[in-house]
Amino acid sequence: MNQSSGKILLEMKGIGKSFPGVKALEGVSLTVREGQVHALLGENGAGKSTLIKILSGAYIRDEGEIFWEGQRANINSPQDAQDLGISTIYQEFNLAPHLSVGENIFLGNLPKKGFVVDWATVRQRSREILDSLGVSFSMDESTSNLSVAEQQLVEIAKALNRKTRILIMDEPSAVLGEKDLEKLFEVVRTLQARGIGIIYISHRLKEIFELADEVTVLKDGRYVATRDISEVTMDDLVKLMVGRDLQDVYPKRTPKLGDVVLEVNNISREGVLHDISFNLKAGEIIGFSGITGSGRTELARVIFGADPYTGGEMKLYDQPYKVRSPGDAISKGVALVTEDRKGQGLLLKLAVTQNTTISGLDQLTQLNVINLNKELELVKEYIRQLSIKTPGPNFLVVNMSGGNQQKVVLARWLSRGVRVFILDEPTRGIDVGSKSEIYQIMADLAAEGVAIMMISSELPEILGMSDRVMVMREGRIAKELSRAEASEETIMLHAVGSGT
Repeated sequence: MNQSSGKILLEMKGIGKSFPGVKALEGVSLTVREGQVHALLGENGAGKSTLIKILSGAYIRDEGEIFWEGQRANINSPQDAQDLGISTIYQEFNLAPHLSVGENIFLGNLPKKGFVVDWATVRQRSREILDSLGVSFSMDESTSNLSVAEQQLVEIAKALNRKTRILIMDEPSAVLGEKDLEKLFEVVRTLQARGIGIIYISHRLKEIFELADEVTVLKDGRYVATRDISEVTMDDLVKLMVGRDLQDVYPKRTPKLGDVVLEVNNISREGVLHDISFNLKAGEIIGFSGITGSGRTELARVIFGADPYTGGEMKLYDQPYKVRSPGDAISKGVALVTEDRKGQGLLLKLAVTQNTTISGLDQLTQLNVINLNKELELVKEYIRQLSIKTPGPNFLVVNMSGGNQQKVVLARWLSRGVRVFILDEPTRGIDVGSKSEIYQIMADLAAEGVAIMMISSELPEILGMSDRVMVMREGRIAKELSRAEASEETIMLHAVGSGT
C-alpha cells in the first residue's frame, strides 16, 4: 500500500555529524509521513545508525535542521525525542528481564494514585495494548521467560504506551525465524494502519519490498536518493547502495570438484535428525536450505562434534570420522562458523590479533613462549588476504562492522589449515557490499580445494553460491537439487512439504 500522500510528520534537512577525524554524515535528508513505512538502506558505515541516533536524541547534530509537523524542532536528548513521539527499538532490546511484561511496558512511566503505583491501570492498559497487537502471553510473565520475538513485541507495546508517532526499527528481523517474521510484518501493518510512521532499517531487501512505501538510500555518510518502492527493483536498490548490479554480488565460478572429503551416512540424533546422508567434495559448496526447525544447524553441530549423534557414521578423507567434541573436529581440519558470531564466534573485547590466532597458538609457541613477530606477520597476511578493513592488528573487533568481524572469524580457522568449512548463516546482518566480499572469499577457498557446507535462510544466497542444494525438512533431507534444478519456488515447495 502506498502512503506517500499522508501528512508529513518529520523532515530532516541537510543533517551533518562529525566525530574526531571522521565525517559520519553530510547533507542527509529524510521525510517521514503518517502511516508510512519508510525504509532506510545503506551498507555498514553508510550513516544509518548515526542518523537514527540523532533522531532519537543519542547524538546531537552538527549541521542541518529538523522539522516536526512543519515546526522547527530541537532534539538534544532522548527525552526530547520521546516528548515529540519518537521511539526507537534497537537490535539490543532495552528491557529489564527481571520485571514482568506489564512493568516493562510502563518502565519509567508507572501511573500512580497518590504515592502508590496504580497497578490496576498498568494491568488494564498493558492488556489493551497487547490485545491490539494480537499478543496472547500474560502481562504478568517475567520478561526473561519470553522468546526474542516476544521480547520484541514488548518493546513495541512499550512504544505504543508512550503514544509513539514515529517508530524506528533497527534490523527488527535479524534474529527472527519465518513464523516470527510473519508476526512482525502483521504488527508493522497494524501500526501503519493506526497512522504511525515507521523508519525500517534492514539488510534484507525482500522485506523492504514487502513492507515499505518509500526507501531512502545512504552511502558513505551522504544522501543518495529517495524512491517510491513501486518505482524501483531490487537491482536498482543494490546499485544505489554499492554501485553495481545484484547479479555481480555473486562471483562467477567454474567449480572444479575433487575427491569426496566428507561422507555422512545415515546420521541420526534422537528426535532431531533422521537418517541424514550426503557427501561433500573438495572445491564444492553445498547449500543447506529449509525453514526454521528443519534441522540444518543441528546437523552442523553434530558434524562439528558439538552435539552427539545416536546412529550412522561419518568419514573424512575415506577414514572414520569420530568426533566427540569441537576440539576433535578442529584437530581434523573441520571448522564451524556459527550464525551467532558475536556470542559464539568472537572475543569482542580482544583485538584482531588475539581473535585470529587464539585457536592456533600452539603453532606460534616455542617453549611456552609466543613468537610475537611470527604472530604479527601471520595476522597481517590474513588482513591483506581477506581485505579486512581495520586500522591495524590491535584494533578491537567489537568496533568492526559485521562483515569485517566475519572475516576475522574466517581468518582464525584458515590459520589452523582448515579444509572443511561449515558456514551457518555466513552473511547474517551483513550489508550487500560486505556480503559480496564474503562470497568472493568463499569462492576463492573453494577454488583452492576447500570443501564448504553453507547453511542459509536467504534463498538468493543459496542459489547464488551453491553447487548443489540440500533441502531439509523435519530433520531429514527432503530433496537434493542440482544447480540447474534449484529455484526459489522448488526449494520452498520441498521445504514445506509440497514438493515431489
